[in-house]
Amino acid sequence: MPEIQNPRQFVSWFRHSSPYINAFRGRVFVISFDGEAVMDEGFADLIHDIALLHSLGIRLILVHGGRPQIEQRLRERGATIEYRNGLRITDEAAIECVKEAAGAVRVQIEALLSMGLANSPMAGARIRVASGNLVTARPLGIHDGVDYKHTGVVRKIDVQAIQQRLDDNAIVLLSPIGYSPTGEVFNLSAAEVASSTAAAVKAEKLVSLVEAPGLRDSRKRLIRQLTIAEAESLLARKRKASGDLYTHLQHALNACRRGVRRAHIISRRTGGAVLLELFSRDGIGTMVTSDTYEGRQQATIDDVGGILALIEPLENKGILVKRSRELLEAEIDHFTLVKRDGAVIACAALYPFPQERAAELACLAVDPDYWGSGYAQSLLEHVERKALQQGIHRLFVLTTQTLHWFQERGFRVTEARQLPVKRQVLYNYQRKSKVWSNRCRPSPMSVATTQNALLTAPPSTRRAATGSCPRPGVCPLTGPAHPRRRWRSQLRRCCRCPG
Repeated sequence: MPEIQNPRQFVSWFRHSSPYINAFRGRVFVISFDGEAVMDEGFADLIHDIALLHSLGIRLILVHGGRPQIEQRLRERGATIEYRNGLRITDEAAIECVKEAAGAVRVQIEALLSMGLANSPMAGARIRVASGNLVTARPLGIHDGVDYKHTGVVRKIDVQAIQQRLDDNAIVLLSPIGYSPTGEVFNLSAAEVASSTAAAVKAEKLVSLVEAPGLRDSRKRLIRQLTIAEAESLLARKRKASGDLYTHLQHALNACRRGVRRAHIISRRTGGAVLLELFSRDGIGTMVTSDTYEGRQQATIDDVGGILALIEPLENKGILVKRSRELLEAEIDHFTLVKRDGAVIACAALYPFPQERAAELACLAVDPDYWGSGYAQSLLEHVERKALQQGIHRLFVLTTQTLHWFQERGFRVTEARQLPVKRQVLYNYQRKSKVWSNRCRPSPMSVATTQNALLTAPPSTRRAATGSCPRPGVCPLTGPAHPRRRWRSQLRRCCRCPG
C-alpha cells in the first residue's frame, strides 16, 4: 500500500465522503466506458475503483464498448469500415468482428474483476460477474436510403434477470450486443445500452466515462451541472455538433427524462475519475440532474445544524456575531439558504422593521470553498427582492470586516442613530460595527420579469401600475408602500395599457 503523502488531507476527504457512502449503499449505478478505456494501460486502476464501489455496497451494472477492438479485427481481415451519421454499417463481416471483440473484452474485464492477489487493491474482493442475453434488440433498418444491416437499437431490457443477479451480489456486465426473438445478433451503441438499462432498472446514477476532456462552455470552462432543460438547450444550440461527447449527453438526457435521478459525464483520463466524481461535492465532470442538486430555498428547523457549521468559523474570526442554536431555531424563518447536494453552502437573513420600512441584512455567509462563485451577490439580490415585496425601502447591514464588499454594491455608511429604534436598543457599542445602508432596488432581471408579468396581467392591474390606480403608491405586483412614480419609471410604462 503506497504511503499517504498528506494524512490530514486524506482524513478530511474520507470524512467528507462518508455521507455519500451511506447514501449510495444499496443503490444501482450503471457505469459505461468505451473500448479505448479497455485498451488503456491504466484500465486495471479503473477496475480497482469499480471493485471498491462494489465493496461499499453499491449495486453495479457495467456496460463496455468495443469500437477499437472491432476495427482492429476488420483491418486484419481487410474489410471495409463504414460509418453513416456516427453509426457503423454492420455487414456480415463486421458482425463477426463485433461478436469476437465483445467476447474478448468481456473475458478481459471478468479476468480483472476476478483478481485477488495479496497486497493488491483486489485482495479479498471475491467478485462475481454475471452476463448473458439480457438485452433484446431490433434492426435499426433503412434511414435516408442507407441500410444499416446488423446495426440495431435496444428494444427491451430484461429487468427481472438483472435484479436477480444484483440481489445475488454480482456485478452485471453488458456488452454492446443485442439479441432478437428470431435468433439474430445486432451491434448496439454502448451509450444506448447504458442509458436504456439505467432507465429500465430505475438506477440512481448513470456514469459515462468518455475520451474527451469534458463538456465545456463558450469560454472553455467545464460545465459542472445541467438541469434537463439546460441540457436540452445545449443540445439544441449544438445540433450540428457531432462526436461521442454529445452522443453521451443525449443519452444522459434520455435517462434523466425516464427516471434516472442523475447522469454523470466524466473524462476517463483523470486518475480515479469515478471516485472523485461520486465522493466529492463538486466532482470533476458534468452532471445532468432531474432533481434539485443546488438551489436557493427558505430555511427550516432541520437546517440549523448546517447553518451553525457554516457560520462558526466566521464567528470565531469575529466576522459574524455569535448565534446559539436556540436563537437560530427561534429565528430560522428569517433565513434563506443556498444548498448544494443537501449541504448548506451559503446563507443570509432578513429582519424587517415594517414601521420604518427598513430591514436588516444579517448573517450573510458563504462556504470558503465557494468564495468568488457569486453566491453572496445572488443572496443579496434575493434579499432585496424579498424586501421590496414586503414594502421595504431601505436595507441596512452592520459589519466590521466586509466594508468594501458592501461599498462596491452601493451601500453608504451611516450613523447608528439612523437605525430603527428597536435595532438601536440592540446595537453593541463595544463591537463598534459600521452601519451601511442602501435603497432597495430591483435588479434588471426582476424588472424585466415584472414587465413581462404586466404584459399578461388583467387590464385593471396594468392600469393600477401605470397611472389609473385607485390606491396611489401601491404596486399591485410587489405589494404596498412602493412609490408609484418610481415604479412607473422602472417599467417605462406598458404600451398596451390605456391607463
